[in-house]
Formats: sequence, C-alpha cells, structure tokens
Amino acid sequence: MARILITSGPTRQHLDPVRYLTNASSGRMGAALAKAALEQGHEVVVVSGPVEVEYPAGAKVVPVVSTEEMLESSRKEFDSCDGMIGAAAPCDYRPLHVEEGKISKTGSPLLLELIETEDVVATLGAAKGSRWVVGFALETEDHRLRALAKLERKCCDLIVSNGLEAMESLENSVEILDSTGAVINAFAGSKVRIASQILAVIQDRLVEATADR
Repeated sequence: MARILITSGPTRQHLDPVRYLTNASSGRMGAALAKAALEQGHEVVVVSGPVEVEYPAGAKVVPVVSTEEMLESSRKEFDSCDGMIGAAAPCDYRPLHVEEGKISKTGSPLLLELIETEDVVATLGAAKGSRWVVGFALETEDHRLRALAKLERKCCDLIVSNGLEAMESLENSVEILDSTGAVINAFAGSKVRIASQILAVIQDRLVEATADR
C-alpha cells in the first residue's frame, strides 16, 4: 500500500488582522478522498486549510491557513509519501502588503495590489521524481482544455476536472484525464461515492503501476 498526501480545503490570505481573501472550498472532497484511501488500506496525511468538515480519525491532519503554509507543510510531508492528490483550492493571489492594523473606512475606494502565490501542486509536481501526482481543476469554461493545460504545467499524472457546482456541494460531476488528454473516466453523484471511484482509478493506474516498476 501507499502513503498518500492529500491537500484539502481553501486557504486564507490576510489583508489585515481581521480580513482575508479566500474561496468557497468546503474540504468535503478532500475528506471523502482521505476516507476512501484509508478504506483501501493506504496511509494518509491531509494538509488542510480552514474547514468545518471532520477528517477520518485514521488520517494524519496538518492544519494550515495560508497558501505559503500549505506549500511548506505539503513539501515536508511529500518527502515521505508515494504520491499526492491535490484536492485543495489554495488562493492564487495574496496582497502585496498586509496591514498590521484593521483597515478603516475612509469613504474612498480601497485599492488592493495582489501578487500570485506559488502553486502547491506545480511545485511538488516539478520535484516528484518517481512519485505520482493527481491534480484537480475547477473551471467555469473550457473544462477539458484548461484541465489538460494544468495537467501539463503541474507535471500531473492524472487530473480531475470539475465545475463551479462542486463548491460547497455534497455532490459533484467529474472527468479524469490522463497525460494524453483522453478522458479515461467520468463520474457523477455524491462526493463520497466519487472519491471511492477516483481512488480506484489511482490504485489501478498509479499505485499498482508504481509498485510494479
């Protein structure tokens, strides 16, 4: 069996001590993937942003807040893992400056200067070596094309493509693409059921294939 790193949930990028940028990721898919991986006998470590869902007791959970913290913790945990599933939705941008005190109203527009954060999956994918990486791509349009572009840019072995309806939902509809751009599987239903189906694909195409090398 494998030791699998799963990133899950959103991250927060603070503007000041009380305000932050984030997104609507619930962590439900990450929790469902952790449960499915444990049921298959794998060892699981979850690096999770702030969520309200509970992760299975058998998983090691590393809580983080910012994208920078998620990258740092994921990099450390990935060193001892056989593969990773990037199910988190880290913030892609952070403020160039974080105010030390709460920003007060002035009656004038507030201009925020944002810079890109480092990409967690792309960073780990570039250094994966013999390990495998599965990414997630949530897009509002051109799902397959953009998912394939992410697969190539992030050095993923497989990528799971889904849409906006996945956010904060108990259900989802996904396609799994391989490095050729082919849709090798498509699933719809509860996130718990989809997670089991995704893990079955990972087991067949990545875990067992790696073990046979």
